[in-house]
Amino acid sequence: MPESEPAQPRPVFQRLTLIGTGLIGSSVARIARERRDLAAEVVVTDSSAAVLDRVAALGFADRIEPDLARSVAGADCVMLCAPVGAYAAIAAAIAPHLEPGAIVTDVGSTKVSVIRDVGPLLPRRVHFVPAHPLAGTEYSGPDAGFTTLFQGRWCLLTPPDGTAPGATEQVAELWRRAGSMVEVMDPVHHDRVLAIVSHLPHLIAFTICGTADDLATEGASIEATRSEVLKFAATGFRDFTRIAASDPVMWRDVFLNNKDALLEMLARFTEDAQAMARAVRWGDAAYIEDRIGRGRKIRQGLIESKQA
Repeated sequence: MPESEPAQPRPVFQRLTLIGTGLIGSSVARIARERRDLAAEVVVTDSSAAVLDRVAALGFADRIEPDLARSVAGADCVMLCAPVGAYAAIAAAIAPHLEPGAIVTDVGSTKVSVIRDVGPLLPRRVHFVPAHPLAGTEYSGPDAGFTTLFQGRWCLLTPPDGTAPGATEQVAELWRRAGSMVEVMDPVHHDRVLAIVSHLPHLIAFTICGTADDLATEGASIEATRSEVLKFAATGFRDFTRIAASDPVMWRDVFLNNKDALLEMLARFTEDAQAMARAVRWGDAAYIEDRIGRGRKIRQGLIESKQA
């Protein structure tokens, strides 16, 4: 007799509601629709009617629900995929309509602010498991998502004290099936780590592109024009422009909601930048070479851990 095909794993959730359909939300929806073991039904809502029209055209949702309250009715998992600055208003709007026992999670890049803004608004009868998938590109919107975005990438969970372990495990399993490696982390520690590995690099990228743009508009006195900046952009500057192409609303909210950790890391970076400037000024070749060598080691570590 022919061998029977292995049984399809039971979906982690029966109804997954995604609030917001940018890069992360649309990628989760696509994976869920393709695999069918993340959620039996994918419901999508967004504050933009134009975005929902585009979702309908792309076809990665089982149901599109313009009404926020109706979108969460009957859902056993609600995932916030909007900019973190909008979370409080969203939580207040959906709280009365959440199903008893439902899990509320998110994908935001800050976690202390999410717990502060969302946690107190949720009814006791639901579980709250904040999450942060460390995956992304410079693109945004429903067209930007793709099914392999989370493959081999980390997803950090920061459940508040008292969160039911079973709820945390369900969210972890969703991300594992999406392709992620999962780790549980304290939210304060998360925000400090992300300040240096993500938020500060973005701040620098936005700033250096702004500096280049200012130079390009100041005229011939500095012998730079906008066309020359674009024409002669070297690899390093091109890498900065890729990061700087990221969604401005999302990153505005990230900076403002992780300002303490970000400003701490910025101060440390500023001290190190000044030390490098002194080394350049005084010809301290050994210091310069040491810093470059340390950067090479970090890059090699990323390559070896398959995170490059």
